[in-house]
Amino acid sequence: MAVLHETHVPVTRAEVPWALTQGVIGGIIAGIVFAAFEMIASAAMMGPEAFFMPLRMIGAIALGPAALEPTYNLLGVGLAGVIVHVVLAVIYGAVFALVFGGLRSPAVDISVGGAYGLGLWLVNFYVIAPTMFPWFTEANPMIQFIAHTFFFGAVLGWYMWSARHRAEEVE
Repeated sequence: MAVLHETHVPVTRAEVPWALTQGVIGGIIAGIVFAAFEMIASAAMMGPEAFFMPLRMIGAIALGPAALEPTYNLLGVGLAGVIVHVVLAVIYGAVFALVFGGLRSPAVDISVGGAYGLGLWLVNFYVIAPTMFPWFTEANPMIQFIAHTFFFGAVLGWYMWSARHRAEEVE
């Protein structure tokens, strides 16, 4: 087994396909964990009828604000929400893997992943949402902070460390 280092080792050109693959997988896993937390938190705070509200809000990115209305087809907006969410999770996961895929410590990877999730939250909710998707400004900021930092970023960081660790054990 290779020795793990707590320093950042840039992803080499030869590792790009590996990093992209692991970033996509990690993004999907972290995206599922994130969505589950969001939906459970929404139902816990606002009642069972709010369980699908996070998917409605995400689906409204593609379908427009009318998708937030209770009369809008739940299956259609839910499907749009899942597709948009997965696409964004894959992009965010791939970027993370390319930039930070060379870390070698679980504590560092999880911490950097959490910081990455925090950055995503700040940019998405305080830069992009107010002008492009204002319905997101109604979301509970503490829940969004927790979801992005811990349930997306930290999970993504853990996955990337785990993937790197498994790859080094094979070497």
